[in-house]
Amino acid sequence: MEKIFDCLINSFIEDRVGIAEDFLSVSLAAHLKDNLKHLFHDHQLLSAGIGNDTVITQNKSIRSDVIYWLDRKHNNQYENDFFDLMDKFVLYLNSTCYTGITGYEFHYTLYEPGTFYKKHIDQFQNNGSRQYSMIMYLNADWQIEDGGELCIHQHESLQNISPNNGKSVFFKSSDLVHEVLITHKQRMSITGWLKVN
Repeated sequence: MEKIFDCLINSFIEDRVGIAEDFLSVSLAAHLKDNLKHLFHDHQLLSAGIGNDTVITQNKSIRSDVIYWLDRKHNNQYENDFFDLMDKFVLYLNSTCYTGITGYEFHYTLYEPGTFYKKHIDQFQNNGSRQYSMIMYLNADWQIEDGGELCIHQHESLQNISPNNGKSVFFKSSDLVHEVLITHKQRMSITGWLKVN
């Protein structure tokens, strides 16, 4: 895994956006996708809000995805396998880059056809604990015409990143304006943040 971790970190250092194509194994991505689909089928996903616990609103003209928070307390084998992977990545990130990350939070994210998330920054104005944003995609056989790209705004240019299966994207939560473009088919991921106290 260190080779994949290095790919993610080095591409972040070079261009402020880290990308690793195979951060999630095919097997783990498939199991996590199955979890997400079961949760969606059972109506466990909730409309995502804008803001944090102290200031939160819902506005489907800005953000129209649905989410479900991951937690080791669920005792789900594959969520825990994912958390084990994140523990290894955080340990490696802290030991090689001295980032001081002390925790993280992640949720499943599902966009139905026609949904999107307009331009935003991930770090809250009233809370600076989110240091790095991470997205891991769960979409096999994604095609350009399916839309749903992550659009990063930087250097007065746009970088569109397709949500291909197993890919991870990594960037500083306070730095980059980004958006999720309209998707034309169901789009699934795990989205979250590496945090400091």
